[in-house]
Amino acid sequence: MFVKITSSGSRRYLQLVEAYRDDLGKPRQRTVATLGRLDQVGDQLDQVITGLARATGRTLPAVEPPSITFETARAFGDVWALTELWHELGFDRLRQAFGRTRHAIDIEALLRIMVFNRLCDPESKLGVLRWLETVSLPGLSLESVSHQQLLRAMDALVDQQAAVEKTVAQLLRPLVDQELSVVFYDMTTIRAAGLSEQESDVRQFGMSKEGLIARQFMLGVVQTAEGLPLHHEVFDGNTAEVTTLKPTIEKLVARFAVKRMIVVANRGLLSQDNLAELQAITLPSGAPLEFILAVPGRRYGEVADAVAPVHAKHFAHATQEALAETHWNGLRLVIAHNPDTAATQTTARDKTIHALEQQAAQWVGKLDDQDEGQRQRGRKLSDGGVRAKFYRAVCEAQLTRIIRVDLKSERFTYGIDEQALKHAQLMDGKLLLITNTQDLSAEQLVARYKSLADIERGFRVLKSEIEIGPVYHRLPERIRAHATICFIALILYRIMRQRLHAAAAPTSPERALAQLRRIQHHRITLNGSQPSAGLSTTSAEQSALLATLKLSKPRLPEQMTLL
Repeated sequence: MFVKITSSGSRRYLQLVEAYRDDLGKPRQRTVATLGRLDQVGDQLDQVITGLARATGRTLPAVEPPSITFETARAFGDVWALTELWHELGFDRLRQAFGRTRHAIDIEALLRIMVFNRLCDPESKLGVLRWLETVSLPGLSLESVSHQQLLRAMDALVDQQAAVEKTVAQLLRPLVDQELSVVFYDMTTIRAAGLSEQESDVRQFGMSKEGLIARQFMLGVVQTAEGLPLHHEVFDGNTAEVTTLKPTIEKLVARFAVKRMIVVANRGLLSQDNLAELQAITLPSGAPLEFILAVPGRRYGEVADAVAPVHAKHFAHATQEALAETHWNGLRLVIAHNPDTAATQTTARDKTIHALEQQAAQWVGKLDDQDEGQRQRGRKLSDGGVRAKFYRAVCEAQLTRIIRVDLKSERFTYGIDEQALKHAQLMDGKLLLITNTQDLSAEQLVARYKSLADIERGFRVLKSEIEIGPVYHRLPERIRAHATICFIALILYRIMRQRLHAAAAPTSPERALAQLRRIQHHRITLNGSQPSAGLSTTSAEQSALLATLKLSKPRLPEQMTLL
């Protein structure tokens, strides 16, 4: 007997059929039983088979469940997006810069790994290896990556620093306005760990941006008005900021041959030497370099004579923000005045001076009583001790130009420099800008300078999301390589930010990567066969995010590059 499927019209039936031979010996078939319609008998088929086996006294072999093995899921969507962006921008051309290195490993792939790690889960170089165990990088086989390979890749990055910077400049050049480029330059300090001393060590003790003396190196960054980073430079931790402006701008001018460039820099970068040096720089187009520099407080005395008549004419009785300009040393001096800020600063200074004078009077009274032989509670004061404490308090209040402490006198004495106080009150609530630009209005110049705040946000990204510091490398070359890796990561971050802002997407690059990270790579093995790989379903939100970033949806790579 056997089972047969027969059709009647559009329906199909399951029948039990017996094969036999007739009287003439010819093979024939006859239906023993019709088990039912095929589309209805499916749920009861197992019961029929079991019943037949029981009727014949047979035991059916046990059916074992399939053997299924799942590997740990790995994050895929975030590194996929970064890989797509990496190739779209042309950063894979860095492989050409490393083509003549002595290393046999794929330097560009290792560099890509370290850059992506800064954006996805910033770790130390050893931490990168732990991170690689949790991700599936498209097109790369990661099993053979070692800590030494990462360090060798950093060494190769420094060896080919000039070629790398040239390649990055070529990639960014199409994104820069060739007619007019407004660029912003600023510096920050990056904390460095370790106590060892190296030859040409960039880790030096200096004043950090947090106001503390720390071992550090300095990082200068240039970016466009749109927030695109163009260039970075590493300086020793005790370098004076004013000395970094000219060499940095000269490199920038050489690499980005725009017809016109306006450099905007903060207060700490203005000096007489810088003004002369910047005015001497000429662009490849033949046009002079233009600049907008803020006057720092330490140089207010140099421009006070130019500001005083403008203040008397435009700001003395102002009740709201106002702008005016004059000339100083052949350059435009733009003055922005905020009366509310001025009143707040003047009141706060007067209050501080009054408190210091009261403290000084209390100490002087106690010293006089001691001189007359009167005994008082507490430790005995001395003129030298009072002088040191008072001077320290004046320094902490940043009033040394106004409160003059006589450090040479045997007795504690001080005085108020009324001229310095008058100059300070004159400058309260003011922003002073020096520029050689002629065709921008005072309002446009102030707006350009205030855009400098965006580079500060870039520094916050470097220090928080990308975690550039503290740096634990001790070799100067490794520190420079680490800074380059973080700078390239900042470029990718800012391009993602531009695309999100252009689409008015209410998310940041780090949140976008966190959302895409939920797209995972899975691998399954069934009954010991060859493993099969797949990706988790891309949600509508993730698809919209990829479309906003102008990136394709994730798919499994066709081939893997072995490192």
